[in-house]
Amino acid sequence: MNIKAMTLPEMTAALKEMGQPAFRAKQIYTWLHKGVRSYDEMTNISKDLRARLQQTYPFQTPQVVRKQESQKDGTIKYLWMLPDGNCVETVLMRYHYGNTVCISTEVGCRMGCAFCASTLGGLVRRLEPQEMLDQVLFTQVDSGLPISHIVLMGIGEPLDNFENVMRFLELVNSEDGMNISMRHISLSTCGLVPMIRELAKRKLQLTLSVSLHAPCDEIRNTIMPVNKAYPTEELLAACRDYYKQTGRRISFEYAMIHGVNDRVEDAKLLLKRLKGLPAHMNLIPLNHVEESPLKPSTRAAVAAFQKTLEDGGVPATVRRTLGGDIDASCGQLRRKYTKEHV
Repeated sequence: MNIKAMTLPEMTAALKEMGQPAFRAKQIYTWLHKGVRSYDEMTNISKDLRARLQQTYPFQTPQVVRKQESQKDGTIKYLWMLPDGNCVETVLMRYHYGNTVCISTEVGCRMGCAFCASTLGGLVRRLEPQEMLDQVLFTQVDSGLPISHIVLMGIGEPLDNFENVMRFLELVNSEDGMNISMRHISLSTCGLVPMIRELAKRKLQLTLSVSLHAPCDEIRNTIMPVNKAYPTEELLAACRDYYKQTGRRISFEYAMIHGVNDRVEDAKLLLKRLKGLPAHMNLIPLNHVEESPLKPSTRAAVAAFQKTLEDGGVPATVRRTLGGDIDASCGQLRRKYTKEHV
């Protein structure tokens, strides 16, 4: 196991096998979760032990290959190169309540959503827990800005990488690490019903965000292949059960696509489907993807859609668009870089 993917008890056990006391493991764990780039930066660890650690647990960190900062709102987008040469994206967004980092959970994605650039090349591989943690750590180190919130909404489907994501959450929530509260973490899924049910059993106090994007199977089937495996009614049933088990209100994401899902009639149907389910609807202005024919809804259509939902008792907000001048939507920067280096 990679040393940075270890919990503190696991690291304590590993260091004990090397003849080291428990306090030494905590020192090393703390250094790792500060975002050091080598064992040599661990100044209170002996040179001999640092050498043994490097031999037993080789130190690997991501490298910045592209960094773009918005001149409009200060959003920063990173393209990280992983040790195996694959690249993933991370976005740092600044809000009045703190700094949020949106991380990737996979290299590519196999879900095939029609409006998303992340899935165009398919799934390459799933990220390891430490590779998710590194995105948070090194975004904080490079930007000099403290990270208070995390969104798992970058490249990849988090619930398609379930165990690694659960391990990442445990690490980033650790009191001896970054200690980021579960209530400050959002996990987004396109609707993998079995894994939503598995997540509910964990009773984590994070926010579950479900990418709904359509009020019915007829529309959702055309833009989200996952719906053919887990139809809308099955997905919403799992969401209702999730709420019953966790007590956590679900946030639904809804990309506003011109002429596809943005009619007032669609909003009215949504109201019927969501009746009795405590939910918040997050309306997202569609990001243009070069390879996709889909177009964003007009402002008037978004406003009418939002009003219909709110008049029907479902809170709805229009997501603030950040980083529009730096390809901040998922997958675009990685795809450009990949095309240039093929």
